[in-house]
Amino acid sequence: MNIIQDTLINWYAENHRDLPWRNNPTPYQVWLSEIILQQTRVNQGWEYYLRFVEKWPTVNDLAKASEEEVLKMWQGLGYYSRARNLHKCAKQVVEQYGGQFPADFEQLKQLQGIGDYTASAIASIAFNLPHAVVDGNVYRVLARLFDIDTPINNKEGQKQFALLADELLNRKQPGLHNQAMMEFGALHCTPKNPNCLLCPLQPQCLAFAHQTVMQRPVKLPKVKITTRYFNYLVLKINGSVYFHKRSNDDIWKNLYDFPCIETPKPMNVDEVIASNEFQQLIDNKPFTVTKVSPLLTHKLTHRTIIAQFIEIKLEKKLLRIETKDLFLTPETDLGSFPIPRLIDLYLNN
Repeated sequence: MNIIQDTLINWYAENHRDLPWRNNPTPYQVWLSEIILQQTRVNQGWEYYLRFVEKWPTVNDLAKASEEEVLKMWQGLGYYSRARNLHKCAKQVVEQYGGQFPADFEQLKQLQGIGDYTASAIASIAFNLPHAVVDGNVYRVLARLFDIDTPINNKEGQKQFALLADELLNRKQPGLHNQAMMEFGALHCTPKNPNCLLCPLQPQCLAFAHQTVMQRPVKLPKVKITTRYFNYLVLKINGSVYFHKRSNDDIWKNLYDFPCIETPKPMNVDEVIASNEFQQLIDNKPFTVTKVSPLLTHKLTHRTIIAQFIEIKLEKKLLRIETKDLFLTPETDLGSFPIPRLIDLYLNN
């Protein structure tokens, strides 16, 4: 184990990327970077990280922001529950710990949006506590090093890999070790075309010896992808448009989009107009369809959204439907709201 630990740290010293959150990292910087990089490539997350720390240099600053400001700053990263949890966590740290992240693994896990992985990252990198991180890169490195065929996406596999990561952890330099493991998986022991012939861990790698490198790690089949059909109604009148705040527990909670009629299959404009939902919305007010977008396909983790945008000119306001979640706003102000990527694509098309 010591050979693997030393090899990884030596490799990291020579090959690691100079990322902004790695220079004398504070708990706030580690936490912020880890939340942003969940489900996000480093190249994309880097820019968002810099924007966040420029606008909110400390967790106290972030806690003072409104949720809408945080969602707007997050726009384009997807998985918006991360942004909502980020804001809630900042408030918790301020209210419960006086603006200082606790130097305790279990207390970190009690904070909103922080699980085993993020708690381990903060504990080890910011506080040098002996907690091993296990992310996708670590799973891959461990599965190949020890030629493990247990699936990484079930409880048995997660437990097995967590124990193995803890056994391999360099307890004198846990933060450095964890960063080396993750970076080695990201840059060298990659999913495709890993550089096995020039790998410093080749002598210890059982998957290389058994010629199973490309079969590791093992994953169970993915969750079935569902398709949803959104018919957005872009209702315009005198330079303003009806906008909608998503307040239920569906996707994009607390983001803004247009009034939407969801249908079980694709529908043309005439079918949408004939639907009960449309008739109730318009309430016999005069209107003209001015434009219909091509179908836009937007892929999320477990679903695919197929959307069309129907632009409609109204002669009179729909006063009956105006609420705090559905309201009239100037078209020029749409860019100031936090919106899903799909709406952003439409507005900038």
